[in-house]
Amino acid sequence: MIRYTLKCDHDHAFESWFASAEAFDKLSAAGMVACTVCGSAKVAKTLMAPAVRPARKAVAPEAPHPETAQAAPAAAPDPAGIIAALRRAVEQNSDYVGKDFATEARAMHEGEAPERAIWGEARPDEARALIEDGIEVTPLPFMSPRKTN
Repeated sequence: MIRYTLKCDHDHAFESWFASAEAFDKLSAAGMVACTVCGSAKVAKTLMAPAVRPARKAVAPEAPHPETAQAAPAAAPDPAGIIAALRRAVEQNSDYVGKDFATEARAMHEGEAPERAIWGEARPDEARALIEDGIEVTPLPFMSPRKTN
C-alpha cells in the first residue's frame, strides 16, 4: 500500500491510499480518482515528505519540569467521528436513491418529481453534467451502503 498526497485542479489537497504506484496511474487515467472536496477528476500527486521513524537508539526527550510545563493543547477533532456523524445525519434526513441519483436529481430540478433531500451514487461524468446544468451536488466522504462489507 502507498499513500499519496493529491491535489485537484481547483487547488484542494487531500490524501488517499493505493495498492501501488501503478494502481494510482491506472485509476487516475480512467478518471476514477476524484477530489474529496469538489469531485474533480483532474487530480495529480504532490510532493510528500517521507515518513521517517527515529533510530532505535534515539534518546527520548526530557520531560518538562511541572512548574514550567504548559497545558496541553485541546485535542484535534476525530475525523472518523465527524464523518460517521455526517453519515448518520444524511441517512436520517434524506432518501437513498442508489445509482438513480443523477436521474432523480435532474427530475426534481426540472419539476418532474417533488423536491426532497436525496443521496446516492453518480459517475464522475454524470456529476459533472449535473453541475454544468446548474444542479447543485456535493460529493460525500463515505461509501454507499451497497459498497460496504
